[in-house]
Amino acid sequence: MEPYIGATCNMKVERCALVYPQFRSPCPVASALDLVGDKWSLVVLRTIFAGRHRYNELADITEKISTNILADRLARLEAYGLITKRAYQHNPERFEYHLTRRGADFLPILQQLALWAREHIPDRWSLPDWFAEGKAAQFYPDLGTEDTAFSPRAG
Repeated sequence: MEPYIGATCNMKVERCALVYPQFRSPCPVASALDLVGDKWSLVVLRTIFAGRHRYNELADITEKISTNILADRLARLEAYGLITKRAYQHNPERFEYHLTRRGADFLPILQQLALWAREHIPDRWSLPDWFAEGKAAQFYPDLGTEDTAFSPRAG
C-alpha cells in the first residue's frame, strides 16, 4: 500500500498538505497507532492540551523527552495535521505549537486512556478538572484560523 499523501478538507473539496506514513493495514486502530502509537506523540498532545505551547515548555515535562525526539514528534504531528506551528519570535525564530481541530478531537481518546490507567494501574495522578470534564470543542482553533485554541491555563 502506498503512503496516502493529502486529505480532503472539511471546508471545500481541496487538498490539505497532510503527509501520512505507510499504513500497515486498513484497520482503523492500527492506522491510528501508525500516527500516534509511538512512545511520545500522545504525551506531546497531552502537554499541548495542558496549555504548554512553546518548545522549552514542551521539553520541560516530568517524562523528560529528549530534544531531538521532541522536534521529531512535533514535526510528525504537524505533518499529520494534528498541530500547527506559529512563529512568536523572528530573530532568532521561535515557535509555538497549537492544536488543530483534528488534534483537539483527540481529547476524548486521551481522557479514556487516562481513565483506564487510573482504574487499572495503581498510584496514578488525579485528573485535573479541565481535562476530565473538558470537551474537544473547547480546544478547537478560532473560526477562520487553525492556530488558536483554548488554553486551560489562560481560561
